[in-house]
Amino acid sequence: MATNAMYVSVTSRPLLSSPATIKSLQVRSFTVRCSTGSASTGAAVSAPWKLADARLVLEDGSVWRAKSFGASGTQVGEVVFNTSLTGYQEILTDPSYAGQFVLMTNPHIGNTGVNIDDEESIQCFLAGLIIRSLSISTSNYRCTESLSDYLSKRNIMGIYDVDTRAITRRLREDGSLIGVLSTEESKTDEQLLEMSRTWDIVGVDLISSVSCKQPYEWVEKTGFEWDFNSNRRHEETFHVVAYDFGIKHNILRRLASYGCKITVVPSTWPATETLKMKPDGVLFSNGPGDPSAVPYAVETVKEIIGKVPVFGICMGHQLLGQALGGKTYKMKFGHHGGNHPVRNVRNGSVEISAQNHNYAVDPESLPSGVEVTHVNLNDGSCAGLAFPQQKLMSLQYHPEASPGPHDSDLVFDHFVELMRREKQSS
Repeated sequence: MATNAMYVSVTSRPLLSSPATIKSLQVRSFTVRCSTGSASTGAAVSAPWKLADARLVLEDGSVWRAKSFGASGTQVGEVVFNTSLTGYQEILTDPSYAGQFVLMTNPHIGNTGVNIDDEESIQCFLAGLIIRSLSISTSNYRCTESLSDYLSKRNIMGIYDVDTRAITRRLREDGSLIGVLSTEESKTDEQLLEMSRTWDIVGVDLISSVSCKQPYEWVEKTGFEWDFNSNRRHEETFHVVAYDFGIKHNILRRLASYGCKITVVPSTWPATETLKMKPDGVLFSNGPGDPSAVPYAVETVKEIIGKVPVFGICMGHQLLGQALGGKTYKMKFGHHGGNHPVRNVRNGSVEISAQNHNYAVDPESLPSGVEVTHVNLNDGSCAGLAFPQQKLMSLQYHPEASPGPHDSDLVFDHFVELMRREKQSS
């Protein structure tokens, strides 16, 4: 390194000053020249920071340069944006995101790292993660590894240093778009664009790839330090059969904490086998994709409703809507985030909810006797149903996620009461 010093004379003229007040100042400045040692050898010098090495190509023809983290390669998926400020690990392990790239609108992601306690399933199902700024350090006492290492081990692609605000605006204007993430320079933009325009998520059965393969018993409850409704426990135990369409662990924990004995069964489990177990109630869980793409699940729901109390969450809510004769439709860009206001029509209260779905039930298509119990205040869409004659209830959002933080948790107590009344009357 060579350093040269030089002296420069400058003058300073204050505002409204007279010539007599002008002062001459001497300022010492430095010119610094740095040598890397490669000039004489001609060797290439790498930049001290990561350069853009990935592309996101959307079906509208736009190409977004970014930096990669996690896995490498090429992946196609539907791009959706999530407005949650925290909880990226729960999002990564939510099976409902299968086939989708999740764009986080919160610019800073990764600052709390990851830990085993926040897993919502045994693996990551989403196609990739899109963020503005990747934290280079972690500061949470529960952190066990960085977000980048976590995604690499699970073969999930991620990109950062991309204009997530501009992409979000585009998704809000045009709706969810199919995109391709790639770190492969050998693939041209035109090839990636063709991939995005020949792949579709509508009408695809995504549930069968995320569901369990064999029935199992679930016993784990919410940890003592996180349990906020422990004073509402019931001495009575109810047996619940939970259909796994992509079920989240926290749904099972909350049911177990409310005194339920739970048997989790695959999405293709016959209704006749479920009824042979003589359950006190049946849960139809959340899951990914289009409810119209899984007619076998709709038929299962049809065979069960009216025979035992049932509770549907998210995909389960949509399947119940179809099983009752209603219709579902694809939303423009869906609901994804932890700050969606929902009004309880029955009592007028407002809940702050966590939501993750691209489809909704059309309330106008539902038969007489079905009650819309909850309404999304952002767009007026149906967020909950009840049909007392058929002993069923459902929510479009996730009561176990507790972003309010506890606004919706009592719905599990309502399900228990539904089973109790049925048990007492039989």
